[in-house]
Amino acid sequence: MTEHGGQMIKAKSWSWLLAGVYCVILSVLYFSTVRWLITTDWVREDYSYSYFIPPILLYLIWQKRSGLSSIPSTQTWMGLPVLIVGLLLFWVGELSGEFFSLYISLWLSVIGLCWLHMGWKKMKVIIFPLGYSLAMFPLPNLLMANTSLRLKLISSKIGVFFMHLVGMSAYREGNIIDLGFAQLQVVDACAGLRYLIPLLVLSILVAYYMKDPLWKRITIIASSVPLSIVTNSLRIALTGILYKYFGEKIATGFFHDFSGWFIFMTSFGILLLEIKLLRKSKPSQVISSGKDTSESKPFFQKEQYSSSPIARTPLIGSRFIVAVLLLVITIVLSRGMEFREHIPIRKSLHELPLQIGPWSGERKAMDQQFLDALTFSDYMIVDYQDPSGKNVNFYIAYYEKQRKGESIHSPSTCLPGSGWIFSESVDCTITSGNTDHSAFTVKKVLMENNGNRQVMYYWFPQRGRILTNPFQLKFYTFWDALTKKRTDGALVRMITPIYEKESVREAEDRLRSFASVIAPLLPAFIPN
Repeated sequence: MTEHGGQMIKAKSWSWLLAGVYCVILSVLYFSTVRWLITTDWVREDYSYSYFIPPILLYLIWQKRSGLSSIPSTQTWMGLPVLIVGLLLFWVGELSGEFFSLYISLWLSVIGLCWLHMGWKKMKVIIFPLGYSLAMFPLPNLLMANTSLRLKLISSKIGVFFMHLVGMSAYREGNIIDLGFAQLQVVDACAGLRYLIPLLVLSILVAYYMKDPLWKRITIIASSVPLSIVTNSLRIALTGILYKYFGEKIATGFFHDFSGWFIFMTSFGILLLEIKLLRKSKPSQVISSGKDTSESKPFFQKEQYSSSPIARTPLIGSRFIVAVLLLVITIVLSRGMEFREHIPIRKSLHELPLQIGPWSGERKAMDQQFLDALTFSDYMIVDYQDPSGKNVNFYIAYYEKQRKGESIHSPSTCLPGSGWIFSESVDCTITSGNTDHSAFTVKKVLMENNGNRQVMYYWFPQRGRILTNPFQLKFYTFWDALTKKRTDGALVRMITPIYEKESVREAEDRLRSFASVIAPLLPAFIPN
């Protein structure tokens, strides 16, 4: 064996060894994050396709093996800022209890480490697989809920339009479709998000392998969104049409799931047909030399690499030492320092009186499955009634500390996921019954589900602050963990139905009246 060949083998051995060191360190740092991703987020039906992404990524990188082996690694400090941003996002996610920040942190950390030791020329070879890996991560819950809500409304409108085309009588109110003989509710499973994201991810992969002009590949990707929405609306329309003949079973169980699968496969088939039609269109002009223009290359054309051996630079060095130190320090601080103190509630919430002024309450219990999911320290649910017998459901949950998977669940994400549509969501000011008539801001929501209309107030008492925005909630949880070593907080929520022959204003007045008498009692329970 030549001296040059021995150096290459030695360099390659160092590369694998130090890459293994990084893998071990990242596994320790992001173990709970990856476990949550696989066992919780990927289990959700909307993201069950994510299990296929890692094998696809490995195949995409394996296809680039000749390019990776032929381009010399060039160590550069350019990857260090990316790694630092990734670690900063780790702390944002760790202290605020936000998993999406942790997912992006993991992604940026891997990008930063690769850039540090491979150099930009080598990074460009696998830039598509690295970008495509983002498909593994679910959308933030708030964005997911808002997107799903909009898709439900769009699908409902188009579905009713298709029904009208065939002469069927149908009336839509929100996500409820009244067929006259029955009512169909477009729930989250019918929102289209379950089919839109996988079809979009698949269309990107198909476009990557297309050897066509750029505009055709962009057309394929862009068309997957309206295609998924329209075909899903057609599914809703067919359900409404067939409901008259087959009854409720056509909208539930096997038929419902099979129709979803069938519509997805139909959408993909239409996408392939679109590709075929685009390829029959007039080809792009080529230059006089007979060579293709750059526009006719695939997204990331397979590069032609030299087969001659190229010396590699071992990964060991100052960049490796700095990167390892940053990662190890992050592990030590996250494991060795407690950024959250347990702040016990002042008084048990069960001591909150059931008789408050003219309001009489009846305590309710929460099912064990919800207790396991919400992981709060203390809670209370009470149905209060005024002298006229009209009801206000009051719910309060307290967390001694918040962390990943154990943080406050905002009604803005939980209730839409249960089928409620928020037709109005605004901040409003109410006045408590204190002697100083202090006022504070709450979130007012007008919502409906299957014809039932309700008004809701909610707010987040957080270490002396009253918050109404989930983004505020995450930011101050992160900030107070750093500056106060506290992440305790609470959710206060009250809901009243809009009774028959009652206006929204009357229902809201009832909530205001109840809030003014309950709010002065809460500071005795929730720490400032």
